[in-house]
Parts: sequence; C-alpha cells; structure tokens
Amino acid sequence: MQARMNNPVMILPDALQALYALNKATEDKGLSAAFIQMVHLRASQINGCSVCVDMHARELKKAGESDDRVFAVAAWRDAPYFSDAERAALALTEAVTRLSDRENPVPDDVYNEVAKHFDEKAMAALILTISQINVWNRLNVTVRQVAGQWRG
Repeated sequence: MQARMNNPVMILPDALQALYALNKATEDKGLSAAFIQMVHLRASQINGCSVCVDMHARELKKAGESDDRVFAVAAWRDAPYFSDAERAALALTEAVTRLSDRENPVPDDVYNEVAKHFDEKAMAALILTISQINVWNRLNVTVRQVAGQWRG
C-alpha cells in the first residue's frame, strides 16, 4: 500500500502545530490519557481510519488496557467492560462523528448523560478531542495514509 500523497499536515507544518496545540489544550482537564485513546479508537473505527485504529489500539494496550476492553470498543453497548461515564462518552463520540446520519445528530439525552459524569471543563475537552480525532481521521482516510507507518 502507498499513500496518495504526504499527509497535508506534513506539507503545511503550521497545520500540524495547530493540531498539536489543540491536543495540548485538552490535556489535564479531567480525562485520562487512556480514556481519550478509547474515544479516539471509537471515532476512528467509525471513520474507517486504519492508521488511527492501529495507533489508538496500541496506545490503549501500552496504557495497560485489557484486550477485552480494547477489542470491545466497537461493541461497547453490549460489552460489560465499560463504566457509565465511558458509555456516555462513547455515545457522544458516535453522535459527533456521525453528524449527518440523523436529523437530531446530538440528542439531548446523549448530551445530558455526558453532563451527569463530567464537569464543564472535562466536557469541553471531550468535545474538542472528539472533533480533533475526526480531523485526523479525515486527513488520513483522504490521502490513504498507510497504517503502521507512524511507528517509523
């Protein structure tokens, strides 16, 4: 496999720096690194981004997550491995990632469930991190970035 072109953020380094800055802005806002990786994995599965599915599954394993949890992210509704807060975040991740699939893309019940588990700062970080992974997914899928190349 070969990518169509270099990733646009490598061609326009200011864009890469902007994405890094956005990522930095969401750190230490009440969401663990593993929790963020789980959200990133779910959005990447939906978007079919092999680069990010590969990366975030590996990052979850490095963070100490069990195979059960990593493998079940795609089927989180039917798996017993997730807390109510994680389920709320994964539901929001799916809603934000699939905006065009529904008339009411982020229903109040999904949003309100997240609000039960996270304060405003953590919710802001969660919404931004979901949005950011969707940007990365769209970049990688568009240029057909090859999974595994990020590892060097």
